[in-house]
Amino acid sequence: MSTPKRREFWFVVGSQHLYGEETLARVKAHAQTITDELNESGLLPYPIVLQDLAVSADKITNIMKEVNYRDEVCGVITWMHTFSPAKMWIRGTKLLQKPLLHLATQFNESIPWETIDMDFMNLNQAAHGDREYGFINARLKKQNKVVVGYWKREEVQKQIAEWMDVAVAYNESFQIKVARFGDNMRNVAVTEGDKIEAQIQFGWTVDYYGIGDLVQEVNAVKDEEVDALFEEYANLYEFDYGTYSKEDWEKSVKVQARYEIAIKRFLDERGYNAFTTNFEDLHGMKQLPGLAVQRLTAQGYGFAAEGDWKTAALNRLLKIMSRNGSTGFMEDYTYELASGQEYVLQSHMLEVDPALAKNKPKIVVAPLGIGNREDPARLVFDGKAGDGVVVSMADFGTHFKLLINEVSAFEPTVPAPKLPVARVLWRVKPNFRDGVQAWIENGGGHHTVVSLDLTTDQIVTYAKLVGAEYVVIK
Repeated sequence: MSTPKRREFWFVVGSQHLYGEETLARVKAHAQTITDELNESGLLPYPIVLQDLAVSADKITNIMKEVNYRDEVCGVITWMHTFSPAKMWIRGTKLLQKPLLHLATQFNESIPWETIDMDFMNLNQAAHGDREYGFINARLKKQNKVVVGYWKREEVQKQIAEWMDVAVAYNESFQIKVARFGDNMRNVAVTEGDKIEAQIQFGWTVDYYGIGDLVQEVNAVKDEEVDALFEEYANLYEFDYGTYSKEDWEKSVKVQARYEIAIKRFLDERGYNAFTTNFEDLHGMKQLPGLAVQRLTAQGYGFAAEGDWKTAALNRLLKIMSRNGSTGFMEDYTYELASGQEYVLQSHMLEVDPALAKNKPKIVVAPLGIGNREDPARLVFDGKAGDGVVVSMADFGTHFKLLINEVSAFEPTVPAPKLPVARVLWRVKPNFRDGVQAWIENGGGHHTVVSLDLTTDQIVTYAKLVGAEYVVIK
């Protein structure tokens, strides 16, 4: 998967020539101090780079044009140190095609009542400038992010950091390419969608490949490659032979190793970073890819089952946004309905992402029951605990909709010795009845992406950037 070698954000500070060169020099010095200290804080995932002061329409327009042109620049952070007449910002802001954050702060934390004079007032006009600048962004319907507070505070820097992750994901969204191995599962509604509109709105490219294209790649994998990868498995996971002979068990696992090598090679050589499979389309395949998929998703590839390209692309997007943290493809399976103890068991046939594992996964071979193929190998583990969000994307024919539900995952305490798949448990917010009812009434699908690292605010920020309808359940 190709990613830019460098990502950065430009810091653009608003002022005007009216204040004179001495004042502008102090503005620039304050801006440089903020830039240096934010970069040294260790809380921002990407560096910020201070630009020339935004003191004229031409200067602002040229900066925004350059932002659009330079791939490594993922967005713009603006600060109105003084009053910056907003008509100067119209052309540049309209041209800007990357995310924008308005940092509503000021250089000093407190008003120096013993020494404050008109020189201080003229220099430190963030409260004045913020309103003027905020108005023009609202008038232009820019959907920019606004972060308010003293720039040295950790909570302010954390908000900037979270926005940076969204901005990077927004830029990378236009590089998401999904390879569909086979078509959608027959008769399933939520996996369908308008691929052209998705490319227009989100930047996603979705291409179909017959399963024979993948089988050809599988057959080209060398045995020594498979053996080397199998040794890697031995170092990373527990081996659970179950009722199988060691020979039969290893044979099954090595099929998945061959699939992993083949799928990764297929994707990388063609520039894809997400993919789908379909258990109804396995001609020439001995097994449904399970362990292979889990291994690839742990490396950051997006995935969804049954040809669900929307969720595969969404998975890749949220993995970028979370910097490949505890984020993965998921599916609602079954409820616990004991009064006061309600929760949902999340899993999938084979492909639960080990990024969500709380314990060392073990490789298990077991029958699948569907697909009419050999017993496939998969990683089995219990999910970790944490608060997070679960997201579903649906195509309603006229528009796409993002469903966002806040959840609280918890570690299983009861063993499931006969369940040969990974399991993740969570309670939906605000409560089981209202959360599940709202999800169903709003058309939330059964294929989702869950993240224990991202927040509702981050998903909403992205939805606004791409003009997608969204519903928040919390």
